[in-house]
Amino acid sequence: MIQWKGRYHLFYQYNPHGPYIDNTHWGHAVSDDLAHWEHLPIALAPTPNGPDSGGCYSGCAVDNDGVPTVIYTGIDPERPCLATGDNDLLTWRKHPNNPVIDGPPDGMKTVGFRDHTIWREGGVWYQVIGAGIAGVGGDALLYSSENLLDWDYLGSLMAEPLEDRGTMWECPDFFPLGDRHMLLVSRLPHLMGGDIWRTRVRWHSGDFADNKFAPDRSEVLDAGGNFYAPQTMLDDAGRRLMWGWITEGRSRNAQNIAGWTGVISLPRVLDLDGAGRLTQAPAGGTESLRFNHRQVDGMDLPAEDFAIAGLRGDSLEISAKFAMEDAVTFGLRIRCSPDGEEQTTIEIDPERQTLTVDRTTSSHDPEALLTRETGSLEPIAGDQIELRVFLDRSVIEVFANGSAATSRIYPMRADSLGVSLFADGPGVRLKEFDAWEMESIW
Repeated sequence: MIQWKGRYHLFYQYNPHGPYIDNTHWGHAVSDDLAHWEHLPIALAPTPNGPDSGGCYSGCAVDNDGVPTVIYTGIDPERPCLATGDNDLLTWRKHPNNPVIDGPPDGMKTVGFRDHTIWREGGVWYQVIGAGIAGVGGDALLYSSENLLDWDYLGSLMAEPLEDRGTMWECPDFFPLGDRHMLLVSRLPHLMGGDIWRTRVRWHSGDFADNKFAPDRSEVLDAGGNFYAPQTMLDDAGRRLMWGWITEGRSRNAQNIAGWTGVISLPRVLDLDGAGRLTQAPAGGTESLRFNHRQVDGMDLPAEDFAIAGLRGDSLEISAKFAMEDAVTFGLRIRCSPDGEEQTTIEIDPERQTLTVDRTTSSHDPEALLTRETGSLEPIAGDQIELRVFLDRSVIEVFANGSAATSRIYPMRADSLGVSLFADGPGVRLKEFDAWEMESIW
């Protein structure tokens, strides 16, 4: 992502020939308000017999003294390449001396060397590249440059190795936030069976000095199981915005039949709370998409499902505030069939302080992933919970007291459109409830 002349530009991995990772290009979309988007022509495509002939993979965009510049991973082998854009970011010219780094550091045997985050400090450019070191595990490699073309290796970004490094750190993102530095890492596990992306992204916070990052806190970034490879940017308003790749929750066969795979999340504003916990909130702009407002008066939740009359749909925004007198599990059910055979449950457990997306009954489709994903939810200050849910066909993005959970569901029934509230016992009061249908962003 980059904000250029006030407009938000988003580049994304795209194969124009099919829903699988191969022949990777850079797609391009632009927005003025983070809500309405426009497709633009493909930004980067592989050059036959060039250093990116196997694909143009993940990278980042920067403003180099008025010159829009991207650094990306060219395949094969994996090496950083550079391109510069015109004033409208529509035409990109690859540097004739690509790759700008010829490979991993001398003597380092890697299983992966890709994905980039770049910043400038004191007139010097710094770059972090994700790596997997054979027999050792994931790492983030730090480089410096005066001109974005000639890079010096400075060593590992980490002051000390983390305990569980997996095999590879993909899409590292490193940035200051408040008085701390943050490292986001998409960690590939040692055993890569099944859906390798589930709950693998972690955030680390700590101090950065003398080119070394010393984290002292680490947590899962998103509890939902389908949020991967996030990247952030600082916009003109000073906000640290983050987008992520919302992965599929259905089989490869189902993706091939559908003809597409993967989507980009809503932009989120990152911040640190008073306890040093990373918080996420929708960046806004989606208010302009709302129509058909539905409101429910405050009430004590009954110890049974309470269907919201007149609220049905598969493209909704829901905002609800709850007050708790007792530690009773409660929440929201969406995409409900009238008989409850298909439904997805968003559950708050105040005693365990957890946020759960339960999709074990979300679909009758044998190609769909049916799991229960749980993450931490803290702190719950003053026994108050504020829940915001964005439902967009198969996508669910949940925000609760600064925590987030992103999941995919694939209901089969045409009548799986209902919404209901529930509580496992007395002691929960609904203070406010508002919901809207949502228009398209395109």
